[in-house]
Amino acid sequence: MTKTPTKITTLEEYLDFNDGTDKHYELEDGVLVEMPPSTGKHEAIITLLLVRFFLEIQKMGLPLQPRLNGTEVLTNKQPRRPDVCVITNEQAQSIQNTSAILKTAPNLIVEVVSPESIDRDYNQKTSEYAAIGVGEYWIVDPLENRVTVCLLDRGSYKQTVFTGNQNIVSQIFTELTLTTEQVLSA
Repeated sequence: MTKTPTKITTLEEYLDFNDGTDKHYELEDGVLVEMPPSTGKHEAIITLLLVRFFLEIQKMGLPLQPRLNGTEVLTNKQPRRPDVCVITNEQAQSIQNTSAILKTAPNLIVEVVSPESIDRDYNQKTSEYAAIGVGEYWIVDPLENRVTVCLLDRGSYKQTVFTGNQNIVSQIFTELTLTTEQVLSA
């Protein structure tokens, strides 16, 4: 991950930014941060979760949609591009014909930790997502072999760590049967 010297002061500048490459950036404190390509493991985990969330939504008849990392979430500080988010049908409709930037909190966000994102995923994004009211935030950490589920409670997260063959408990997907080991061995 490298920081470019480009300063961005508005959301419009961020949306219009084009350096002539296919590089992916996140905006962090007004500076573009280049996000390196994901590993195959990272992509396998987010694909597994996307499919499992979709199946749970279908099974339970929930008015939700899972989205991959093309949908951005506008926090109080900056836009973030989660690995997976679960949004309402209304939110999906609101971005149907415009930039996929949500101005309201998704029901669930998942970030998969990589070596360069440890502090960002565990600290920065945790406080940003809680501040905008994301009800459930999963931190999938293949480096530490755990999944941390953060549930919003009066403005801050209560965290539960799941490892090995423990079933991950979700407030949204109450019937989900998925272990940490299954997620991490995707």
